[in-house]
Amino acid sequence: MVIENTLPVLLSRLDFAFITSMHILWTPVTIGMSWLLFFLEVAWRRTNNDKWYRLQRFFEKLFIVNFGAGVATGVTMEMAFGILYGPFSQAVGPFFGNILGFETITAFMYEAGFIGLMIFGWGKIGKGMHLFATFNVALSSSLSAMWILVANGWMQSPTGVVLKDGLFQVQNWWTAIFNPNFNIGFPHMWVATLELSLFFFAAVSAWFVLKNRHAELFTKLLKPTLLALIVITPLQIFIGDVLGREVAHDQPTSLAAMEGHWHTYLPNGKPNTAWNLIAIPDESAGKNVFSIQIPHALSLLETHTWNGPVTGLDHFAPKDRPDVWVPFYAFRAMVAIGFFLFLMALWGNSLRLRGQMTADKLQKHPVFLRLLVFSGFLPYLAVWTGWWTREVGRQPWVVYGLMRTWQGVSHMSVSAETVWLLGYIVFEFMVWSGAWYFFTRVIKRGPDMDSPVVGSAEDAAAHAGGGVAKPAFAKPMMDKR
Repeated sequence: MVIENTLPVLLSRLDFAFITSMHILWTPVTIGMSWLLFFLEVAWRRTNNDKWYRLQRFFEKLFIVNFGAGVATGVTMEMAFGILYGPFSQAVGPFFGNILGFETITAFMYEAGFIGLMIFGWGKIGKGMHLFATFNVALSSSLSAMWILVANGWMQSPTGVVLKDGLFQVQNWWTAIFNPNFNIGFPHMWVATLELSLFFFAAVSAWFVLKNRHAELFTKLLKPTLLALIVITPLQIFIGDVLGREVAHDQPTSLAAMEGHWHTYLPNGKPNTAWNLIAIPDESAGKNVFSIQIPHALSLLETHTWNGPVTGLDHFAPKDRPDVWVPFYAFRAMVAIGFFLFLMALWGNSLRLRGQMTADKLQKHPVFLRLLVFSGFLPYLAVWTGWWTREVGRQPWVVYGLMRTWQGVSHMSVSAETVWLLGYIVFEFMVWSGAWYFFTRVIKRGPDMDSPVVGSAEDAAAHAGGGVAKPAFAKPMMDKR
């Protein structure tokens, strides 16, 4: 028998948290990068500038490595649903079964049909058809994210269903699919994939400029990348604020834990509207033993009023509250990263406006380039901490307000769960280390500047003669130190 707040429940949560945390390393950048590859190909088609083609083929290799790792870890996560959360999987089957079926048909199989054309179709299908294939890979990957966020958003704000005879039976599909959390959570996650991928492009480009390898080529990519980031980074902050207000309305326990907000009203009867910049929560005492606060800021953030009341954790029974430490500090890490990335976008665009966005001039700003390389890792951490905030904040519910986590876990022994956890750890780190090995190989090798451009006269000559033609620009190859 499974009992709430016991070691088997904790191990199930830790096991699934590890699996999802490793899987989410790969899927967001796959989604965002597929769109960026499409735009690189569009730029090549419209300008006939071979540099866009070289960049597209280079980043396509990194996309392939990332895609493979995402598929491998995704299969593991599908297994974990049935192994670790059997009762939950059975109960949500009438809803999840259809949603994940839609994801398989309209996204996974759809993507599988076009990704082969995108990767292996160069020179074998027309340029227009190849561009169409790249677009469909991008569209299908976004559809996949949409269906996953439908399922997860429904767990956060379950609507359109009734729990009857141990099953979540759908009464209104429209309401269940377009649940309140999904309506804001999906845009927040989708924009995060673009932000992550843009900083991935920027970090790789900055590394090449720092190393003075193909510096002109990657400087050309940095300009539109930074221009896109000056739009994406503040947009993500704005959507995050909207999502926070939705969470405050539909999942007040999660919002209170994220903010370390214990009391709706202070003992003197005045509204507690201060925002905790940092704090040391004491869950046993139901308060923060130390905090640095900004007066009225919490009310301004969540209600857009000076003294609007925000529900505190004292409004709920202790057994219905989530752990505070993880969502409190994970949320602050995510927010801090979001504003830091916005500042990096501002810095980069100020350099662009001052005419510093050339290879020679950029190399005179090594601090900016190094921080841009470092910024390539930060969106991954932001996605991680955002996901931890979302999932831990929902506790102790696996379906908020309807099914508690302990009711959804499989009836497994501690030893069995430990074996699964160790097995997943070994597998996930094998995938991670393999992906990292191929990432570093591709980046060290750099873009291929020698092979003929697909569809060019040299490409046609190479196919006709059975050899590889020399590039038409016949320049000495850029330094590959």
